[in-house]
Amino acid sequence: MNKSILAVAAATSLSLNAIADDMPGKGVEVTPVQSAIAEESFQTIVINKALEQLGYDVQDIKEVDYSAGYTSIANGDATYMAVNWYPLHNGMFESAGGDEVFYRKGAYIEGAAQGYLIDKKTADKYGITNINDLQDPKIAALFDTNGDGKADLTGCQAGWGCEGVIEHQLDAFELRDNINHNQGQYAAIISDTIVRYNEGQPIFYYTWTPYWVSGKLVPGKDVVWLEVPFSANPNGTDTTLPNGKNYGFEINQERILANKEFAMENPAAAKLFEVAKLPINHVSAENMLIANGEDSQQQIEAHAENWIKANQATFDSWIEQALAAAK
Repeated sequence: MNKSILAVAAATSLSLNAIADDMPGKGVEVTPVQSAIAEESFQTIVINKALEQLGYDVQDIKEVDYSAGYTSIANGDATYMAVNWYPLHNGMFESAGGDEVFYRKGAYIEGAAQGYLIDKKTADKYGITNINDLQDPKIAALFDTNGDGKADLTGCQAGWGCEGVIEHQLDAFELRDNINHNQGQYAAIISDTIVRYNEGQPIFYYTWTPYWVSGKLVPGKDVVWLEVPFSANPNGTDTTLPNGKNYGFEINQERILANKEFAMENPAAAKLFEVAKLPINHVSAENMLIANGEDSQQQIEAHAENWIKANQATFDSWIEQALAAAK
């Protein structure tokens, strides 16, 4: 290697070191948390990559129950999560300290729908459009999988925000005697539900978007959303959509939630958390890759890196705004 090449290499190295020294996150450790849902890793890793660009020392993601995640962030044992469901998780947010201990601005993912669905074949045959149709024991029995005459709902994993809503609605709609709320590890019980669908059996389940289930069971084609008779949820809010439909759940945002003290001390990270946005359809598409077998941590990391490359200008704009906030 000649002297001119060595000189350029040395200058480049010095320049990169200077940039690294200038990074607002230099020497600051960040501990991200998320639930054990593999499909939530993608959106967390994208933010981790942005934090690393800002110089932060990002630790491995810790998987915790949602409620434990809120508590650990409030206490400063963790730094942030990218899966604050708003308004679904409002109860956990407030119980852990609310705005006094948390920082959240902006909406990372918007348009997240949730609700109850049944297979379209059964819906069309029996004219089922509303969950209250299951007050008829004959209709409820169509979705019986264990022989007790009650509809079996593939429901919400214990400890998730949707659990409280479903339990509230079973009472509010007087469906407790007609529906079993079957709970368990969601990925396992929904997989069993899809097997039943593929065997031609009626199915009744809860799900949300962004998630891969609606790519396997396509609403309007394979399954249909059920409306509810009126708004009923622990938040006491109106769940009627602008088009007049009511599926029992508000349209949610997934927001980035951080420890407030960390955010105040790290304006670059705080600005990143505020301005970062992921299109919900991009998240669902990545979730489908997971459902199709690309589910290792290395593969999900590659999904995040590929998304960044394909949306480099957007990603770079987050970094630019974060750096500007640190000045």
